[in-house]
Amino acid sequence: MKTLMHFTLALSLALPVTAVAQEVREVHFGAGNFGTMIEGTITGHDYLDYRLGAGAGQQMFVELAVTRSDGFGNVNFNVMPPGAEWEVIYISSNDGNSATVDLPEDGTYTIRVYHLGNDEDAGATSAFTLDLSIQ
Repeated sequence: MKTLMHFTLALSLALPVTAVAQEVREVHFGAGNFGTMIEGTITGHDYLDYRLGAGAGQQMFVELAVTRSDGFGNVNFNVMPPGAEWEVIYISSNDGNSATVDLPEDGTYTIRVYHLGNDEDAGATSAFTLDLSIQ
C-alpha cells in the first residue's frame, strides 16, 4: 500500500499541470455602450480572466489602475487571443498598463490580470480597476 501511495505521488508530480484561472468573468457591455469599468481584487499567485467577444479588425482598449495594495501594487494584464492558454498579443509588464490592441480574428478574447515579483511571491492583495472597450 505504501508503495502504491509513493507511486501515485510521484506520478502526480511528474504530470504536466495546466494552469486554470481562479476565476473567469464574462464581460458584457450594456445596451448602446461599447465599454465598461470593472473593479477587482487579486492576491499573491492568483489571477483573474475577463472574457469578451470581439471581431477581427476591431480595437480593444484596456487600461488597468491599482487602487489599493498591501504590497508594491505590481499588477499587470495580458491580452490573449481566442482559444489561447498562454499565447498573448499584449503584455502590460513590457508595454505599460494602457493599451489599444488591434484584434486579428473573431472570437472571445481574454484579459488576464495578475501580480508580478514580490507581490506575487509575498501573497500581497491588490485592488484594481480595469477600463475595457471595443470599437
